[in-house]
Amino acid sequence: MREDQLKVLEARGIVVPPYAEYLQEGWRTNPALALDAQPTMITTGNIGVPAYLANLLDPKVIRVLTSPVKAAEVCTEVKKGDWTTVTAQFPMVESTGEVVAYGDFNNDGNVGSNYNWVPRQSYHFQTVTQYGDRETEMVGLAQINYVSDLNFSSTLLLSKFLNQTYLYGVMGINNVGLLNDPALPAAVAPTTKSAGGTTWAVAKAVEIFNDIMLLYITLQTQLLGHIDRDTKMTLVLDPIVEPYFGKVTEYTLASVRQAIKENWPSLKIVTVPEYNTAAGHLMQLYVDEIDGDATAWVAFTEKMRAGRTIPELSSFKQKKLGGSFGAIIRRPVAVAQMIGM
Repeated sequence: MREDQLKVLEARGIVVPPYAEYLQEGWRTNPALALDAQPTMITTGNIGVPAYLANLLDPKVIRVLTSPVKAAEVCTEVKKGDWTTVTAQFPMVESTGEVVAYGDFNNDGNVGSNYNWVPRQSYHFQTVTQYGDRETEMVGLAQINYVSDLNFSSTLLLSKFLNQTYLYGVMGINNVGLLNDPALPAAVAPTTKSAGGTTWAVAKAVEIFNDIMLLYITLQTQLLGHIDRDTKMTLVLDPIVEPYFGKVTEYTLASVRQAIKENWPSLKIVTVPEYNTAAGHLMQLYVDEIDGDATAWVAFTEKMRAGRTIPELSSFKQKKLGGSFGAIIRRPVAVAQMIGM
């Protein structure tokens, strides 16, 4: 390339060498070297560096998503006992009595209280965190806190199992959940939709609203006036069907969700993945409390109790445990269910 061409390029910010030299210094003027062929290489040709030197390890670790733990949002979560508690008795009292015609010298008539004791058994569960010295340091080469991640996993595992006991209880003992307590009233069927069937996928907005109204009417029938439209209630359903609350009416463009808030201003909506059951989409309507008494509890003895960290020859281990009474539905009559939306 000529010198004038190089100056034009340099003025535009492009700098290139005036020529390419492939000969070692002194070879050009050495007449003993004909250099009509390149000498053979001893080493294998390559790009120059190991591939791992051009690799990036992102310090931000992405955790795999798991289903959300939401059973405790359905009703009040309470602690009952501790890890030494094996059983619990939940008392129920009914007022009794009779009146008779008044008379100055009549001493008849009496009042009383009748008590029942509802038993539940606790279930305690555990997991063990173990890690070796070498594996911890090897994972650390990737700038990952291995021990911290193991502790997170153990906490998540206990929390998810506790959530399952709140929903399903524990088979084989007197421990039931929000979905399978035998004392719950039978589920009502959704209304038949104009498009056919009972599912919300084909339902109009007003038809979905009518299903919610049917649950509320069912509660009113069961409770005989103990609630009204301003009572605090919780509507629990599958997150797959909750988006249908966004459907609007044909004329006013009001959504199902707006109509629900208009009719029951104190109603709370909670979505729980496990309400997508084998029998269909389940929906429950809970009265939060009546006369200051909660309708239902989900109860634990211990959420997480960590044992001692035990050092071995070249490793460590630690046990963690939790305990659950499942769900304590204190007034099943204050719950209405629907399945098949």
